[in-house]
Amino acid sequence: MKLIYEEYKTTKRLLLKLTGHKDLMENFPVGKASIEIREQIVLPLLTIQQFALKQIQELQNSDENSEKLEVYEKMVMRSLFGNINASRNSA
Repeated sequence: MKLIYEEYKTTKRLLLKLTGHKDLMENFPVGKASIEIREQIVLPLLTIQQFALKQIQELQNSDENSEKLEVYEKMVMRSLFGNINASRNSA
């Protein structure tokens, strides 16, 4: 993961140097604002999804209550719907 982040930082630095910009998407404020708003929606959904997937994994390994399992599966599905919708709107 650290390697991917380092590659991102290098790419960003070189891209900004190449274009002479101080910020990514500097010339596209509307697009940049749209991405920032979408991230405010998508990131919490991803967090919920990740939590629910972890709970599902733990429940499957422990033979616990299947009702809880169903609830967490629904959480994953609903968060997927939100993320898919956000992705469609970005196209």
